[in-house]
This record gives sequence, C-alpha cells and structure tokens, in this order.
Amino acid sequence: MANLASTYSKQGRWTEAEGLQVAVVETSKRVLGEEHPATLTSMANLASTYRNQGRWTEAEGLQVAVVETSKRLLGEEHPSTLTWMANLATTYSTQGRWTEAEGLEVAVMETSKRLLGEEHPSTLTWMANLATTYSTQGRWTEAEGLEVAVMETSKRVLGEEHPSTLRSMANLASMYWNQGRKRLLGEEHPSTLTWMANLATTYSTQGRWTEAEGLEVAVVETSKRVLGEEHPSTLTWMANLATTYSTQGRWTEAEGLEVAVMETSKRVLGEEHPSTLTMMANLAFMYKRQGRWTEAEGLEVAVVETSKRVLGEEHPDTLTMMGNLASTYSKQGRWTEAEGLEVAVVETSKRVLGEEHPDTLTSIANLASTYWAQGRWTEVEELQVAVMEMSKRVLGEEHPDTLTRIAILAFIYESQGRWTEAEGLQVAVVETSKRVLGDEHPDTQRSIDNLTVMQRKQGRRTDSSELSEIPMSHRDASRQGSSGQSPHPPPRSP
Repeated sequence: MANLASTYSKQGRWTEAEGLQVAVVETSKRVLGEEHPATLTSMANLASTYRNQGRWTEAEGLQVAVVETSKRLLGEEHPSTLTWMANLATTYSTQGRWTEAEGLEVAVMETSKRLLGEEHPSTLTWMANLATTYSTQGRWTEAEGLEVAVMETSKRVLGEEHPSTLRSMANLASMYWNQGRKRLLGEEHPSTLTWMANLATTYSTQGRWTEAEGLEVAVVETSKRVLGEEHPSTLTWMANLATTYSTQGRWTEAEGLEVAVMETSKRVLGEEHPSTLTMMANLAFMYKRQGRWTEAEGLEVAVVETSKRVLGEEHPDTLTMMGNLASTYSKQGRWTEAEGLEVAVVETSKRVLGEEHPDTLTSIANLASTYWAQGRWTEVEELQVAVMEMSKRVLGEEHPDTLTRIAILAFIYESQGRWTEAEGLQVAVVETSKRVLGDEHPDTQRSIDNLTVMQRKQGRRTDSSELSEIPMSHRDASRQGSSGQSPHPPPRSP
C-alpha cells in the first residue's frame, strides 16, 4: 500500500495517495504500535503528502510528533531523527518561517558533524540545505561560505568527478558543473541534460539568449531521442525553450512548442494533472504578453476551476493561478473582477501561509498595484508600506525583493509629486544594490536609471542615460513579483 501511495504522489494524485497513507498509518499504529519506527515512517510519508497540498498545519503536526517521538525512542542523534528534523525544517522554509527552519538545520548540521564527521556525505547535504536557507533570505556571505566548504570537502573526500562534488560545484558555477557532468556521465545522460538545462536558465537570466537557446535545443532533441517525446522531462525542457523564444518575441515558435507541450501533457498525464495545469498557465502567460486577452483568460479560468476542484481552494498553486487571472483582468482594466480575486488571494494566503510568507507579500503587492492603477493612493501606500516593512523584517533589508518593494514605494511617492520621500528611498535602493549586487548588476543599473529619471523630472541634470521611467518590476505595467519578475512567471527549471 505504501508503494502504491508513493506512485500516486509522484503523479500528483494526492487524494488517492492520502487515502492509502492514512490507512497505512492507522494499521501500523494498531499492529506495530504508535512508536514503532515503521509507524513513524508512515506518518512522515503522510506529512509529505499534506505538505505537497499546501496543508501546512496538518503536515507540521505530524512531523513535530514524528520528531519528538524519534528523539525519545531513537535518540536526538539517531540518523532517522536528523532526517525527520530536516524534513520539518523544509516545511518551515516553505512557509517562509526562516528562523525555525534555520534553528533545525543548524542543529542537524552540528550533530551530523559531531557524530558522522565533517566530511560525511550526509553532513555535506545538510550544510547545503542550510546554505539554501541562507541564500533564500539574501544572506549571500553565509550561504557562499557553506557552499564553498561543501565543494572543497567534496573534492577532497569524494573526488572532483563524484556526482556530489559536481552538484556542489553547480551551486556556485553552473557552467563548470555542467562540463564536469558531461565528461563523467556522457552527453545523453539524463543528469547531464538536467544541468545543461540549468545552465541555459543561467544564460537566460543574463539575457544571453543565443547561448541559452543553443543549449535548450540540444537538450530537447537529445531528450526526445533518449527519453521519448512524451516523457515529462522532455515536456518540461520544451516549455523552457518556448519561454526563451517568447522572451525574444518569437511568438510563432513559442506558441507551437507550448501548444504541443500542453496537448501532450493532457493526453499522457491527464487534463487535471498539476503539470498539465502548469503548461496551460504557461501558454496563457504567453498569450498575455501578446495582448491576446480572450485566449489567455479562457485558459486561466479553466486552470483556476480545475485547480480548485483537484487541489483545493486554499492550495498555494490555486492561489497562484487566481493571481494570474486577476492580472489578466487588470491588464484589461476590469478592476472590480481583478480586485475581487486579489482580495480573496490575500485573505486566504494570510490564513493558510501566514501574514509574512513571501507569497502573501506578493499577493498584497499585486492588490496594491490594482489600487494604484485606479489612483487609489491612500490604499496603495498603506499596503505597499506594510509589504516593504514586512519584507525588511522577514527577508532582510538587503534582499532583492525588499529592494524591489522599496523602489515601488518610491515610484508611488513620485507619482504623487512627493519628490523628497521618493528620492530618499530610491537613493537607498541604489546604494544598497551597489553594495550587495555590485555596480554592474542589471538590477543596480535599473535602479540607477530610475534615480536618473526621477532627478530629471525635477529639472536636475545627471550624466546617466534615461533608460526607464519605471522602477524594477513595474516596467511593463504596475504589477510585481519576486526579484524583479512579473507576478507569476512560468517556471523554467526542470
């Protein structure tokens, strides 16, 4: 039963997986006892299914029980206890509860160092997990220190071409990691394709479209030949290539791929599979970029309704899809419909994810954008100040998302002619971006451009070129997401 439940989970069939896992837990408790290791494992599996559905409270309740029981029965330093602590940390991280996640991950890492040794593969894995928690908060120095330590230890202990060593190198330098993987595993190995695709994503982020496209075309063609045209990985990589085309305005090529991916996903995985819904959302996103509102709306309405029915009205993915549909309404000036959806998303996010979760902050900012477009300045300012302050507290004052939100508030002030307040905020963004990201980083350059334009509007000449009148994530309207993106961009990494 447990194996079948695992199969259902991998297919996104959460209800069926949950039914089996609940039965396994209950039977295990009755036959083996509530504190038997196998019972704890079954509880942990059920918690994972809850977490995948965004049911954080239920997942956390089970995981806390598993951790506490494991500590008492197996001991605080038993490998299973450490694994379950790490899983609980992941649940906290997913909710943006960084302090709790970090506390567990530090404890797991330190215990592993003491018991297994600083060079044990498990210790290195948990160091890498903690590094991810740091980097998600924009704590780049701490994250880099751990990643470098993991990479150097892996090289020394496992060898430079060991898969774990290559994985750690990828976190610091995708290009070098990819070249090593090619040599070790061969150009057609699935892992090689995965890291080629990740390197392509790095190129795309830098605007190096030709290099990204070259890698993605190679990945798609090889994946079709090796894994098959209908393999989920092949579909994901086709979708990534479509995104690269659409970003360059090559709509015909992008649409051809997106439609093919969506239709294949419907046929192979089913119309209600989470991956199919994602592919439909990606195609809708591309239609929106072309101003094809009717087609985009049709897809997004279908995605929202299916997501509500399959995943539930409070699932994070459902909330994301609702936000996307709200964005489509806003782009057409249908403020009432947009506001209704966004208010619902904000309220549900606060209740389910918490008021300070990154997704909640994004949903509040999107609602603020809808108010902004209507000139409702008092409501805009109230929401945006709240978002900025929470972002400072939760993510840190130097996190890219925090800088984006400060820049947006600056633009709100500018739109009202409040030049002193606007310029003070924008100067702070420029200085922090220079210090944290470097003078040449695209976000730093954009912040300098925005300050230049702001000063020119006041009749103050500068030496910088006027490249934009809109801060960071407001360059194509007034909607924001994380790290300078649109509110809900299609995913790229497989």
